[in-house]
Amino acid sequence: MISLFEGFFELQKPLHQVLFSWLPFSAGDVIYIALGIFFLYHFSALFRKKTRNNSIIRMLGVINIFYFTYQLFWGMLYFQTPIIKKLSSQDAPHLNKAKTQALKYLEKCKITRQHVKEDHNGVFVITDLKSIQQEILFQQTRLPKYISGKKAPEILTIKPSLFKNIMSFTGILGYYNPFTAEAQYNSELPSTLIPFTTAHESSHQLGFAREQEANFVGYLIGTQSDNTDLRYSTEYFTLKSLLRFIAEQDPDFVKSALLGYSPAMKRDRAYEKAFITSHQGWLDDFFGFTNNLFLQSNQQEGSVTYSYFIDLLLNYEK
Repeated sequence: MISLFEGFFELQKPLHQVLFSWLPFSAGDVIYIALGIFFLYHFSALFRKKTRNNSIIRMLGVINIFYFTYQLFWGMLYFQTPIIKKLSSQDAPHLNKAKTQALKYLEKCKITRQHVKEDHNGVFVITDLKSIQQEILFQQTRLPKYISGKKAPEILTIKPSLFKNIMSFTGILGYYNPFTAEAQYNSELPSTLIPFTTAHESSHQLGFAREQEANFVGYLIGTQSDNTDLRYSTEYFTLKSLLRFIAEQDPDFVKSALLGYSPAMKRDRAYEKAFITSHQGWLDDFFGFTNNLFLQSNQQEGSVTYSYFIDLLLNYEK
């Protein structure tokens, strides 16, 4: 049954690309804005006796239509065969293996960081985002066939979100719109986050629904790339993920690894931390909670636990 939905996704994917890629803005965001206006109008109508019943019927009708469309275009893909089952080994993540990989990616980050551009404050800055996005499409065609037999998108539909100002206060880096097949990212993010976030969201476009599997596919895309901006962002994400996993069991190792960052990496980390700290608030907590519920309702661990990505990474690296 799931293979039918996978096949349908492959059929409708190029259609979405043709319909929405030519727009310079996110059509999906416009749909969400229109939907918000619709619900605000009909919610206010609930307080008027004459229009109450019609408003309830219309809101329920629209909810059902969008829910059905969501499940048809996207929701059922959460039940695809997990990538972990496609790997030759499926061992549980081991602390010592994670430490080995962390040191490996620390050295990779140090080397790659030397070949990227900086702003006047000595912080990593992206020089050509369009070339990064094109490189992501190219690398999707080079993914191992035993992991992905999905057809890579041929048209670029990665766009900055219209909600970037709000996103900065929610902890949301990017998202995939299943109704238009567009990948959105927050263009206000530090440059360390944007390339990998873009690779992650483009992995959803490819057809990987689970968040940590999209991380893994984004990792495969970025680490194999000759584009230094994309590779550094991906290696940096991988290093942070490994250290986050290790921190639960050996915080002293993580402290030592952080001290081992190059001066340039330390500047990038400080800038990223300052951005996150300056945008923390109740919206961040609220969206973190709701996103956690959403992930758990779609066969995923939740937003706090990243161990599945580490499972995939360590088994793949073997």
